[in-house]
Amino acid sequence: MEVESKMEQTSFRPSLAVLFSKVMPTEHIISLLIAERDKLNRAIETLQGSAKRRGRPPKNQSLTTALAAAPAKKKRRSAAQRKAQAERMKAYWAAKRKKETKR
Repeated sequence: MEVESKMEQTSFRPSLAVLFSKVMPTEHIISLLIAERDKLNRAIETLQGSAKRRGRPPKNQSLTTALAAAPAKKKRRSAAQRKAQAERMKAYWAAKRKKETKR
């Protein structure tokens, strides 16, 4: 009687409600749970697979993995290049301020 009241209170599907029965062997319960877990794992893998790649697939899979493996190198400027750029920008802004004052 207690098992029946638990089955009525729970919102489990009928296939899982059988798990509350006292006459059901433990091995059978375990096999049902493993089957349910496998179904859930397949559903999760399916959902995650669609979230990984969106849009058009790449043309050449080996090319995209080679590009992803090599980190992009940063172009670094020398001190002389930075100084020259700073001077150019100072001249640019000075010319711009001079042009605005003429107006």
